[in-house]
Amino acid sequence: MPGALAAGHRCEVWIASLTTGARELILTSAVLLEAPNWAADNSALFLNGAGGLWRLDMSSRSLGQVPLTGIPDLNNDHVLAPGCNHIYLSADDGHIYRAAIQGGEAVRVTEHDGSSHFLHGVSPDGRELAYVGVAAGDFAKPGLLITMPAGGGPGTTIDTGPGHCDGPEYAPEGEWIYLNTESFGDWPGHAQIARVRSDGSGLEQLTRSGTADWFPHISPDGLHAAYLRFPAGTVGHPADLPVEVVTVSTADWNTALHTWTLRGGQGTLNVNSWSPDSTRFAYVAYPLG
Repeated sequence: MPGALAAGHRCEVWIASLTTGARELILTSAVLLEAPNWAADNSALFLNGAGGLWRLDMSSRSLGQVPLTGIPDLNNDHVLAPGCNHIYLSADDGHIYRAAIQGGEAVRVTEHDGSSHFLHGVSPDGRELAYVGVAAGDFAKPGLLITMPAGGGPGTTIDTGPGHCDGPEYAPEGEWIYLNTESFGDWPGHAQIARVRSDGSGLEQLTRSGTADWFPHISPDGLHAAYLRFPAGTVGHPADLPVEVVTVSTADWNTALHTWTLRGGQGTLNVNSWSPDSTRFAYVAYPLG
């Protein structure tokens, strides 16, 4: 069932500048909007809300729903394909679908393999998807990093250790997949940012912090990243917490360049939201009042 804003909260869509640290409020909404994607042609942001996909025009700041058919209600995991003509979408039935960006009939690409599939990455050549697989939809079990052909077919599990992983996203050159994982943590919920080669080798821890670090997103030029810090001891990625959106150089993940404090978490930064020129990115906050 689609989520709704908690009582007394509002939804705000923000654009933050990598170079200056300034931010701009571009939309306030009574709809629980989540997980912005930035269109490759710079024209719009795509977000989910009320079970559907929404397009936020960057010129007019107008919000309109993308007409989709043949797909259940959406969750907050969706990624634009290279070229921005299609979008891959995770739905509440645990499957991943593909649809034209302007809307229309959606096509399921995942198999009925007994798992829930949560999309996070599309390879730069558009041929492969990276998702989190949860066996039998049992969230007491750790999520697994799985890759699969973008057109459909069986998945290949990549070993990231015994802990839960989430947010797998391809680097712009395609060699690495970035993710958050609890495999390096010292206590329950202690997620840290890591990366692994797309062939499954070279698992490497990147952040070493006392916070729970989630959803690493690499800028299109590969030089910077944004991610989400939850308070220490946070298990999963719940909503409506005091969190921080952080930017770093991909050469130094443990020195923050800018930090924005807000109320959010779930929905704030689930998917890559960098602008095509790597100078800005979008996020969503859910303040009280």
